[in-house]
Amino acid sequence: MFSKLGAKISSDQKKTRKTKPSLAGTDFLSSWTELQLRESEAEELKKKCAERKEYLEILERRIEDLKKENADIYKPEYSHEAFLKDKEAKVSLKRVKREMKGLREKEAKVERLKEEYAEMTARKETLLCEVQKHSVYKDFMAEVLKLTRFEDVDALTGYFESLLHFRDQLYQKENQVQEQVDQQRRVLLTLEDQHNLLFLQKNNQLAHLQTELDRVRAEALIWDRRWSHIQETAAKKTLELGLIKMATLNLYESTGGVVGPEGVDINDTERQLEQIKSFIKDQKDIMKQYQVILQRKTDEENREAKPQSEANDK
Repeated sequence: MFSKLGAKISSDQKKTRKTKPSLAGTDFLSSWTELQLRESEAEELKKKCAERKEYLEILERRIEDLKKENADIYKPEYSHEAFLKDKEAKVSLKRVKREMKGLREKEAKVERLKEEYAEMTARKETLLCEVQKHSVYKDFMAEVLKLTRFEDVDALTGYFESLLHFRDQLYQKENQVQEQVDQQRRVLLTLEDQHNLLFLQKNNQLAHLQTELDRVRAEALIWDRRWSHIQETAAKKTLELGLIKMATLNLYESTGGVVGPEGVDINDTERQLEQIKSFIKDQKDIMKQYQVILQRKTDEENREAKPQSEANDK
């Protein structure tokens, strides 16, 4: 049976060698590894099948022997009563019963082993088919080995495995870098959100300050107008003050006041006003005295004129 399977595998391998698929590094190496695993499993199954087959042959021979012994025990020349009378016959009968029981158990075990053998045979057929399916990769590796500097397929496979290991490490580093980039991107988005929020706050603050500036400018315009009015009023008051000083100075000079080192300073308006006030008071006193004198004269004239008028009347 195994020789037939081997011939079938070799013929299928010859058929599959005609087509050489082009695979990527990972698929090719995985197929090569799987092929080696399948071959090792097939070898183990061959050994197990041979052991089970040998064990089944032993069990079948033992079953045949037990059947013969059972047939000899139940032959017509032996009576049941004779066995009961004979002590050795009883022992033999018990032994036969035990062996019959063991025989039934062994038959059940044989059936179970047959089922396991059938399952293992089917498994072996499946593995052989998979080995046949992946044997093309072995041939392809042999062809590739001729084009490389490696001495055997294991060295080439180890080289591919190291390359895949380096690729996995680079992939892990790339994932780590990508995670860092994603983290930095999330940090950037957070900073942008904070910047936008701060920008909105500053815009609101700027709008508030602009409103306050407009209000202050309006108030400043009002105060500018008031200041202009105050300046105009101050100019008028200054002009009026100058006119008053000039008029006071003229009055002071007209009253006989002296301006200069010998008299009152030209800018000392208060003393000039006091001198004018004193002059006016003196003039009022003089006028009062003159009016009193004039009144006296008038009264005297009236008294003198009264007797003359009476005399004329008479």
